[in-house]
Amino acid sequence: MQFNLTEDQQAIVAAIEKICARFDDAYWLERDREGGFPHELHRTLADAGWLGIAMSPEYGGAGLGMTEAALMMRTISGSGAGLSGASAVHMNIFGLNPVQVFGSEAQKQRFLPPLIAGRDKACFAVTEPDAGLDTTHLKTQAVREGDHYVLSGRKIWISTAQVANKMLIIARTTPLDRVQKPTDGLSLFYTDLDRTRVEVREIEKMGRKAVDSNMLFIDNLRVPEEDRIGEEGQGFHYLLHGLNPERILIAAEAVGLGQAALARATSYAKERVVFGRPIGQNQAIQHPLAQAWMALEAANLMVMKAATLYDAGEPCGAEANAAKYLAAEAAFQSCQTAIATLGGMGYAKEYHVERYLRESMIPRLAPVSPQLILCFIAEKVLGLPKSY
Repeated sequence: MQFNLTEDQQAIVAAIEKICARFDDAYWLERDREGGFPHELHRTLADAGWLGIAMSPEYGGAGLGMTEAALMMRTISGSGAGLSGASAVHMNIFGLNPVQVFGSEAQKQRFLPPLIAGRDKACFAVTEPDAGLDTTHLKTQAVREGDHYVLSGRKIWISTAQVANKMLIIARTTPLDRVQKPTDGLSLFYTDLDRTRVEVREIEKMGRKAVDSNMLFIDNLRVPEEDRIGEEGQGFHYLLHGLNPERILIAAEAVGLGQAALARATSYAKERVVFGRPIGQNQAIQHPLAQAWMALEAANLMVMKAATLYDAGEPCGAEANAAKYLAAEAAFQSCQTAIATLGGMGYAKEYHVERYLRESMIPRLAPVSPQLILCFIAEKVLGLPKSY
């Protein structure tokens, strides 16, 4: 069992740190205040070849594993970019996994190189306002008409749809009452985001203003048959192949966010002098920071375990879900502790930790609730009866 990063992995972290250093605290403070997608970071990572870190070299990717991708995303978030930076490239890393695994050779050649090169930006259109996590009951329909499908429906909490020109979307091609299993009859498409047929309405939200979240209203969107991924009706099963990587990456990003908050709080505790001594000399300040470090380290170990299992082709559902849960909780606690350490200054935007706290809510809520993760672990790991 090896806990140290290899030389190549250390080089990846160093390279990403060097890129992220160009985007300082002032840059992310402006993005948080004014909004606006961080195109500069996206372009820089694309030009350096990092957007395809986990994609096949045959299509312009680096051919590395989810472990390296997790290190990259943790480093971006931990640089101070937080979820504002990580979410700008998050979709690239895991989103088109179903295309890479189940797409035809022609589809891979058509879809993957432009995404890896940064010419295309994609959004992930799965969640719906009335279905939430119950994907099998989504209501977006795809009706076959000759060599096209016509899609209509609604999607919600779709990130980057304001800037995307492509979308990976799942829709029901066979009505629910005509399938043997609810997971059947759903089809996956990767197609153009045609704004004449898709209204993209941004949702004002608590944090991560730089990366938009949206409601999509889809009205008779014509999608060519060649944009369907794999077999008709098997989209749900294809989608599952991207779920564990998504959980691993959001967990890595949460760890990075917590580490950024902890570093800022620790630095402040060393420098802030009250009653003739640095506040970091007081155990009431030391102990919560030490607890935050331990929780983040433990979560990071689970992230690395899940990523290693995934790269080895081993089952990793329990570990990926556990990593997401543990990292989200650790990040939230670290950010909360950072604000408490800075006191009044922690509430000020110029010290950044209040932004980190707002962003730390994202991995707690998405892409799956902590309660459903607990249900999953109880059922799949502990063998308890299914509760929902």
